[in-house]
Amino acid sequence: MSAPSVLVLVGAVVAAVFAGAAGRALPSRLRARRHGFGTPADEATFRALHTISRASPSLRAGLTRESARKAARHLRALLGAEAVALVAVRPADDDADADADAEEAGGELLVWDGEGGDRHSADAPAQAHPVLTGGRPRVLTPDALGCDDPACRIRVGMLAPLTVEGRVAGVLAVYGPSASAARVRAVGEVARWVAGQLELAELDSSRARLAEAEMRALRAQISPHFVYNSLTTIASFVRTDPERARELLLDFADFARYSFRNPRDFTTLADELRSIDRYLLLERARFGDRLHFSVEVAPEVLPVAVPFLSLQPLVENSIRHGMEGARTEFHIKIVARDAGAEATISVEDDGVGMDPERLRGILSAGALSPGPGRDRGGAGIGLANVDERMRQVYGDEYGLTVETAPGAGTKVSLRVPKYRPGVFPD
Repeated sequence: MSAPSVLVLVGAVVAAVFAGAAGRALPSRLRARRHGFGTPADEATFRALHTISRASPSLRAGLTRESARKAARHLRALLGAEAVALVAVRPADDDADADADAEEAGGELLVWDGEGGDRHSADAPAQAHPVLTGGRPRVLTPDALGCDDPACRIRVGMLAPLTVEGRVAGVLAVYGPSASAARVRAVGEVARWVAGQLELAELDSSRARLAEAEMRALRAQISPHFVYNSLTTIASFVRTDPERARELLLDFADFARYSFRNPRDFTTLADELRSIDRYLLLERARFGDRLHFSVEVAPEVLPVAVPFLSLQPLVENSIRHGMEGARTEFHIKIVARDAGAEATISVEDDGVGMDPERLRGILSAGALSPGPGRDRGGAGIGLANVDERMRQVYGDEYGLTVETAPGAGTKVSLRVPKYRPGVFPD
């Protein structure tokens, strides 16, 4: 069942449970008039969806003690329960004694929210054990709970598995004075919704790990040969032109500081271009008059947010590939223009160019995928990485556009929205 369908079913089932209680509390016409809803069921649906929306952010952080603590009270309100507990599978990397304890206790109690915690919370992991191991829901009778306090409202328990990507990651345990088919069904649907949020949390975590791996690949592309050649070039000016050596050393320090700082998702176009300027000054010192570059930027696009290290790899790729075997002058032109709701940016060179089929193989191979698309020396990593990141951040329509042919140079173009919800430079 997909996440949207689970959400709708959760709202419908919980609304039905709430509607019964709402109808008994006040006359339906009075409640509808007071809150502006057509029927008590409408009000119950709104209350259920509102509670779900408040529980979602914490669950998107994964199943931890902190996220469970924040979500439990909303889940208890959603289900109208006396108490709610969340039990998780113990981490697999615990020592042998901890594993034995987990086998005996059935898991790790993350939170108990509601009354009866002093009497019943210690038993929750053991009660969840059959659900953790078997993946099937369970209803606890008064005899199973074994409570001899006549004033305690914890008489039954309804336990449902939290199944994430085919494995049971935890258990949602709901306690109250009685159980009915509707309540058991509601607990099951809420458990499926919680599991859906946890799957989204794992997806977010996977994306973060992928982004980190891609950033490492980008940094690895900043060739050790470039670092070595830059320092060697600077050293060559120490005796002949000390002032220029000093300036180049400062440029190298600025470039290294920008490229190897703690990774940020976004930066400004101005900062990215400033780093490129330092990079090109160092390459110009190495290649002399063979390398020429120009930058044309519309002032209004300088504050636009762009993915960190999204342009420098394109410039480096132009020099490493475009100048390959060339003995004449080599020109690079960087242009950034205002295009209404977007900024258009291009990196163009007049180098050796590339066969379009070879380019297609580079982009289709991906930034981190081994294979024939990976150029000698990693020349294709930058293009593929930037293309993937642009598509992930803005959508497939924002991938790179590359114009090239053997002997005709290369022009790489990209578009960046001036504003994107959730995208801000630090």
